[in-house]
Amino acid sequence: MSKNEETSKKRKNRLGDRKDAWLVRGLTGLPILMPFMYPNKCDNEAFIRETIDLTAINEYLEKKNQNLPYPEFQYKVFHVIVAAFAKTVTHRPKLNRFVQGQRLWDRKELSQAFMVKKQFTDESKEGIAYLTFPQEGDPNADYIPIDYVYHKLYKIINPIKKGGGDSASDAIDILTKFPHFIVRAFMALLSWLDFHGWVPASLMKGDPSYCTVFLSNLGSIKLNAGYHHLANRGSNSIFVTVGEYHKTPCYDENGNMEMHMTLDLGITLDERIADGYYYSKSIKLLKHLLAHPELLDAPVTDVVDYEGK
Repeated sequence: MSKNEETSKKRKNRLGDRKDAWLVRGLTGLPILMPFMYPNKCDNEAFIRETIDLTAINEYLEKKNQNLPYPEFQYKVFHVIVAAFAKTVTHRPKLNRFVQGQRLWDRKELSQAFMVKKQFTDESKEGIAYLTFPQEGDPNADYIPIDYVYHKLYKIINPIKKGGGDSASDAIDILTKFPHFIVRAFMALLSWLDFHGWVPASLMKGDPSYCTVFLSNLGSIKLNAGYHHLANRGSNSIFVTVGEYHKTPCYDENGNMEMHMTLDLGITLDERIADGYYYSKSIKLLKHLLAHPELLDAPVTDVVDYEGK
């Protein structure tokens, strides 16, 4: 991690900062104009699709699942993907930015969220799993990404799967009991507060619209990964779809072909938070981590040599 990247995490609050983010100061040129030229997040989507070879991940998971803290809850490919995104954003902090109120912000926390189907039936409700990661200054800032994800998701997902609620879903259930005109007025007020950065912390807590990375595990319901839109509300700037496993012809350096199990990732980004070169290097780091998942057993702050790989 470069010195400039580290500095962004050591800021103190200044006049004009939000409760959940620091204002990015010192910008010049196009980064200042982009939010005025294209004020809606959904007008600024860049979509990237990547195919991930699961050979190394499956070998890694076989070893990780030999001695489990919770035998009924195994390490899964999805856990590896969540951990890899946590490490990628830690070392590529511009991915943790968002545009709101026609300004660019650095989010103060790193978070990921996804929906959890309580039962695989048409009538079953969904819960929201919201996972935050320790930042600099926290005693656990040098956490091991894969183990942190495993333990946290066990504590979050099990209660949801057993029918328990989550704060965001419970709030939605309460709101939707009101008459239509009250819901419409509340959402209009929320949008206005959102623009100015005045949404109460209690409403942002656990809301996936305010997380760093919003993931959808489409493979769990037998769907392929594809494009998914962003939402203008909130601060989420990265939406990821994880597709179903499928066999793909893969070639070694000598041109020999083998069929490997793979999955596709669909990544939708707000192009206003960074440029294409920054995104390219970030995806390169993510793919390197997924090709070498043992790197997720090292502290999240450990630098990864992925250039030229």
